[in-house]
Amino acid sequence: MQDFDVIVIGGGNAGLCAALSAREQGARVALLERAPEELRGGNSAHTGGAFRVAYRGVDDLRQLMPDLLDSEIESSDFGSYTQDDFYGELAAQSQYRADPEVLDTVVSQSLDTLGWMTRQGVRFMPIYGRQAFKIDGKYKFWGGLTVEVSGGGLGLVEALMRRAERSGVELRYACRAQKLGRADGRWQVECADGRRFSAGGLILATGGFHANLEWRAKYLGPGWDLAKVRGSRFNTGDGIRMAMDVGAVAHGNWSGCHAVFYDVNAPELGDLDLLNMQKNYFHLGVVVNADGKRFVDEGLDFRNYTYSGMGAKVLQQPGGVAWQLFDQHSEHLLPDEYRVRHATRIQADSLEELAGKLEGVNVNALLDTLREFNAAVRREVPFNPAIRDGRATRGLAIPKSNWANPLERGPFVAYAVTCGITFTFGGLKVNSGAQVIDEDGQPIPGLYAAGELVGNLYYVKYAGGAGLTSGSVLGRIAGAAAAAQR
Repeated sequence: MQDFDVIVIGGGNAGLCAALSAREQGARVALLERAPEELRGGNSAHTGGAFRVAYRGVDDLRQLMPDLLDSEIESSDFGSYTQDDFYGELAAQSQYRADPEVLDTVVSQSLDTLGWMTRQGVRFMPIYGRQAFKIDGKYKFWGGLTVEVSGGGLGLVEALMRRAERSGVELRYACRAQKLGRADGRWQVECADGRRFSAGGLILATGGFHANLEWRAKYLGPGWDLAKVRGSRFNTGDGIRMAMDVGAVAHGNWSGCHAVFYDVNAPELGDLDLLNMQKNYFHLGVVVNADGKRFVDEGLDFRNYTYSGMGAKVLQQPGGVAWQLFDQHSEHLLPDEYRVRHATRIQADSLEELAGKLEGVNVNALLDTLREFNAAVRREVPFNPAIRDGRATRGLAIPKSNWANPLERGPFVAYAVTCGITFTFGGLKVNSGAQVIDEDGQPIPGLYAAGELVGNLYYVKYAGGAGLTSGSVLGRIAGAAAAAQR
């Protein structure tokens, strides 16, 4: 038995923030990572590294980005994203089911927590590449996102791991925790390879169950066992199961998940050598299924607020596939995820030629769909990708509410997509102190949770960048609280 003050299970963003926070309090900390070292980082390593943060203006952002140049400030409209904005959008996205106290904690501590992360060596920068459009000579940020980590998710994990190693956090790789116990006021952790650990405070940061095929079919429903896994292959619900075995209550939207349009050529399991296979700029184009029909309002809102539900929608289509179509009105606005080497890009000089190249698509129905769409666009409304521009269609059974451009300027391009699941919404219930709650509604002594296994926050929909922020905030809180148990 190896004894510590604090044990953290899970080595992604939430777990690393928890470990560093506990170490700051002088605790002896062990971090148990199920993955081997070369695949470390959990889902965090697979992300683009965007963080949603409340800020009043550029002066707040400079706390996070001290090397932001005056010329960048002059050429950018960062606007503001207040705590009321942040709270209101996440509450609305959850249909007001999110725990108000936990949500308020995440929102109110977001700026301070990201500032703390900069002191841990994380470097933030503006998201020019995928969250800003140049309008009237200035970069206009949109959708509540302005900040990302240099190097993306891999850069985030590397920065936090580097600080953890230097600060004395003891890392244990290929160490899959499988059973929890409690004796004499201390938590005991038993791993699959026989290693055993004990500590006064225990933090679970093992992610959800998106990589558990059986649980997906059981809780998300029929067909979800067929979805590609966009994130870490190691997130199979271990932490949720272990916590429930010691009395934690199941909580949240267990039939819900974050799942996106994902390239059909993407591997079945997330691969750190093949990232950026998502296709999230559908709001600037037209999306059709194999029947040649549209099935979503592509412009319902900024994609930051709709993209996480698109995987579920495409999974319901014939063959579980769809095609995103663009012309030269919008192709130049697409980010790098549309230019990765393995993307299924199809190009043609005419819509007729393009339709004929899309394998398995009803060509005549598709051409009818596009003719109807083009005729329905309100061309008199100016196109502006940086705002909800109201450039919509009229008279269609499925409208496009914003950013509707007719597909008429060749060459035309199409991208074949399917469902890629990122993480699941259901999990454990925690309070604003990151304490895990039992079936009687009481905190379980010395047990904390942070990250995607927390079930209090996300229901039905998700706002991009909120996951990393909530993991950092609750992880930091959990680490300090667990250290106090020693």
